[in-house]
Amino acid sequence: MASTFPGATGLSEVGIYDWPGADGAAGGSPHMHTASTEAYVVLEGSGRMETLDSRGFTSSPLVPGVVLWFTPGTVHRAINDSGDLKVLVVMQNAGLPEHGDAVMTFPKEHLRDAETYRRAAALEHKDADAGLAAGEEAARRRRDLALEGYFALKEAVLKFGPGALAEFHARAATLVASKTGTWAELLAAGAAKQAETTRQQLQSLDAAETFYLSKASTTMGKRESRRIYGMCGRIQTWELSDN
Repeated sequence: MASTFPGATGLSEVGIYDWPGADGAAGGSPHMHTASTEAYVVLEGSGRMETLDSRGFTSSPLVPGVVLWFTPGTVHRAINDSGDLKVLVVMQNAGLPEHGDAVMTFPKEHLRDAETYRRAAALEHKDADAGLAAGEEAARRRRDLALEGYFALKEAVLKFGPGALAEFHARAATLVASKTGTWAELLAAGAAKQAETTRQQLQSLDAAETFYLSKASTTMGKRESRRIYGMCGRIQTWELSDN
């Protein structure tokens, strides 16, 4: 989503995977974001959000009307109990998640370095509507690999407390460290620029100057026609066009 969306946030609609995992619960690939807060607005269906954070392990119900958000460092796993769980996802810092802000909970051997992680995380076929068996199989394999690491991480947190997340956090930080320069540029052009614009507008209003209001405009977002395989489910995004 372009950074001109309100608050420099990103917007997408996600149908949570209905593929059962090793524990019988259907859902997506557990992961965390290293620099962005994520929010779920539940549209239909029902399920749960399992999280590992400073409180330890938590399972929160997902039903229509619920809004749930979690800050960077929160390991989260969306579970699709009804089979038709669909959510609207609002992401802080549009552009950062698309440039590798998220790290999946793969087993340690896949978190050794950026190239090893990239090979485990890559999907050759991302088009979820193309009907390619190889595409779904690869997305399932990636999800199952993330679940393998997640189950071990969850067990450690339940046994030793939130401190058990420290090693995963450290490995994730190492994996994304080389990307922060690009992220800083995206932040400057997105959230930071919007905040500065608002600051200038407040100064104008304080001086009873309204010239910027004459530049008011309307923008319409058009939803993509095809879905892609994401971490939590099949994703549809929006593109912006001047109206």
